[in-house]
Amino acid sequence: MTRMSGSQALVESLKREKVKEIFGIPGGQILPLYDVIYDCGIRHILAHHEQCAAHMADGYARAKGSPGVCFATSGPGATNLVTGIATAYMDSSPVIAFTGQVSRVMIGKDAFQEADIVGITTPITKYNVQIQQASEIPVSVKMAFHIASTGRPGPVLVDLPRDVQIESDQMDFAASYDLRGYKPNIEPHPIQVKRAVEFLLQAERPIMLVGGGAIISNASQEVLRLAEFMLMPIGTTLMGKGIIPETHPLSIGMVGMHGKAEANKLIPESDVLLAVGMRFSDRTTCRLDQFCPDAKIIHIDVDSAEIGKNAKVDLPIVADARKTLTQILEQIVQKMAKREKSTWFDRVHTLKTQFQNNKSNGQGIKPYEIADELRRILSSNAIVTTEVGQNQMWAAQHYDALEPRTYITSGGLGTMGFGFPAALGAKVAKPDVPVVDIAGDGSFIMTEQDLATSFLEKIPVIVVILNNSMLGMVAQWQRFFYNRRYSASELKNVPDFVKLAEAYHVNGVRVGSVGEFSKALREALKSDVTTVIDVPISPDENVLPMVPAGMGLKDMMIVGE
Repeated sequence: MTRMSGSQALVESLKREKVKEIFGIPGGQILPLYDVIYDCGIRHILAHHEQCAAHMADGYARAKGSPGVCFATSGPGATNLVTGIATAYMDSSPVIAFTGQVSRVMIGKDAFQEADIVGITTPITKYNVQIQQASEIPVSVKMAFHIASTGRPGPVLVDLPRDVQIESDQMDFAASYDLRGYKPNIEPHPIQVKRAVEFLLQAERPIMLVGGGAIISNASQEVLRLAEFMLMPIGTTLMGKGIIPETHPLSIGMVGMHGKAEANKLIPESDVLLAVGMRFSDRTTCRLDQFCPDAKIIHIDVDSAEIGKNAKVDLPIVADARKTLTQILEQIVQKMAKREKSTWFDRVHTLKTQFQNNKSNGQGIKPYEIADELRRILSSNAIVTTEVGQNQMWAAQHYDALEPRTYITSGGLGTMGFGFPAALGAKVAKPDVPVVDIAGDGSFIMTEQDLATSFLEKIPVIVVILNNSMLGMVAQWQRFFYNRRYSASELKNVPDFVKLAEAYHVNGVRVGSVGEFSKALREALKSDVTTVIDVPISPDENVLPMVPAGMGLKDMMIVGE
């Protein structure tokens, strides 16, 4: 037992959790904690908006595979975290947010900068708590990290009244805790594994559809081994990109509203769908009754709440993806010989060949050319983050991710402004790895102020802006479905991104050809400050394939139609 203040106990608890970096912004109700942070040895990275601090912690967590930590003060500081916390919640990312709060005696009295952040974030956190006694801090921090990073990961918020931060008490860092009711099941039931094997052995047209849960589970090798043994094609959700190299012959790419044409053609033809760590979201399935109508569905997920939530499944397995696939493969190997050829694999190859040149033509730089050039120049372990909108879908369709945790994007919430601060967080997590944010002009301007963070904290990343001077995805829908009535979607070349970059003391360059882009990218990779590369593209460029709202995968619109 050691006597110290609540703030000192919190910092000591973070050190015991091996926290090396914190992203945040100080304010009045969290100043006691910041005074201890001043010389505690943990690196604090000053964000320039609390939303960015949360996104940085999120990008850090996804790149590193361990919790990211962010701080904010009470009231507007805490509420500014909400979008970042919700983003992490939708994508199962272990972000831990610590917020300042007014002193206990003032709670509920509408004190200056008071907000019920525990109430506000209850629907978007895996767990949250307001500390009532300084002595609760050590065990509360232990619980926060355990809950955030086990089972299905997710964000946790810890609210710290100002007087609790100051209060001195005896601290027990060895104290244990019992989380009644929280016991994630990670071991698959042997009967369910046996049934899954039977389904797969009988399948003639099996497909594995992999989501972010498989990446979280570190199941990349297990996914690939099972698929290769059975010659089973692998499709992914947006969050599953990178689970295997997308250049692999069995990879059919992303499925869904903006999925690859071959993937969307093959899914409805399957007779067994092995769904791993994915949640059957509307953007992946489109119309469920047309998704894979003749397939038996095996659904592996560590979160029982996902089973049957969106899609009716024939065989649920609530367990860790890696453990489950390992056991399935072991039994498959015992019961069949490795497949060397099949008519189903021939079908996959035929469709991939048919659609490999399904790309737009015309004048100007094409988004797929930029994606191809990025893949050609970047190392296999380079991390790409994305903003949200057309840029995100072009990247998903045309940039081949080769390793897990190298493609980081906002999937469930679709948060514009996510990519750049997430890139900063990822770079802090992996300082020796190139990090590139594929951006759109509309999305990047939402969090561009953290170019200041990039410069001041010496976090060099590369921002590639696919600049069509539009809110591109909004404009695309207006083109297709609203008779080209561009209501509030034209950005009119504001701002000048080269001048904006220079104002923040980072590099800015505008390119006019793919060759110029290639040169700018190579120079940016050698720079010790962030580089913003402005790539003008046509405002009429569309993201295709596209499945219109309310339609099924078979109704996708493709290039040339």
